[in-house]
Amino acid sequence: MIDGVLLINKPKNKTSRDVVNQISKIYHTKKVGHTGTLDPLATGVLILCLGKYTKLVQELTSEEKEYVAVMKLGCLTDTLDVTGTVLKEKKCVVSKEKIYSVFQNFPKEYLQTVPIYSAVKKKKKKLYEYARENKEVELPKRKVQIKSLEILNIEENRITFKTTVSKGTYIRSLIRDLASEMGEYGVMQELTRTKQGNFLLENCYDLENITENTPLKKLESIFSYPRIQVTEEMKKKIQNGNFLNLKTDAERVLLMDQENAVAIYQKYDSCYKMVFKVI
Repeated sequence: MIDGVLLINKPKNKTSRDVVNQISKIYHTKKVGHTGTLDPLATGVLILCLGKYTKLVQELTSEEKEYVAVMKLGCLTDTLDVTGTVLKEKKCVVSKEKIYSVFQNFPKEYLQTVPIYSAVKKKKKKLYEYARENKEVELPKRKVQIKSLEILNIEENRITFKTTVSKGTYIRSLIRDLASEMGEYGVMQELTRTKQGNFLLENCYDLENITENTPLKKLESIFSYPRIQVTEEMKKKIQNGNFLNLKTDAERVLLMDQENAVAIYQKYDSCYKMVFKVI
């Protein structure tokens, strides 16, 4: 069984599921999952978990993400990006001073309306299914955090910016909301995820270069928790998923067998419980 984490630079015009399916064929395993969808239009960091590591998907999904995006002003589409059907258009008249003011004063936390073209479910049905059936539905809202927001370039009606956001933030919706603050329409023209947690774009593999021999990341290279060497007795307890008494005050630890991590344990009252194991 192939077990580990693979960092992909997702190419444009492929869905995240397309990438998962391709990696599944390359590594000859059906146990492949990703830790955060990227739109077909988007590129950048896509973290895949293979084999036993698919149980870590939720762990890694919770990490904050960094993006570089291009906003096109003066247009609104049903998908909130340039691939959608145009709903509204108008000549853009916003000044650079207004743009910088909106970016500088945009709230660090707010309730963001989820786009209808998304896989979020409402009454056990995905929102994009309502959209495709031309059915009206009240869109859910989520509290999101905008941890940083920096303008990189303004050229005519296009704004390139970098942002770090919390889990569940839609950049398409953020662009709509930024444009609205300017009194304009706005859609996403380009998007690159440059970072997720500690994983950087420059450390990702291009999809076309991946073979079944491309090495996968293991626990010891993913997490920087304090490390504790295990005894043979401890290994048996880990295999059985038992609680452990450990001489540490750390919230989480990596349990090591020589140079290889075998489990993550988390503090629980006066002892430690297992979060994840590979033995």
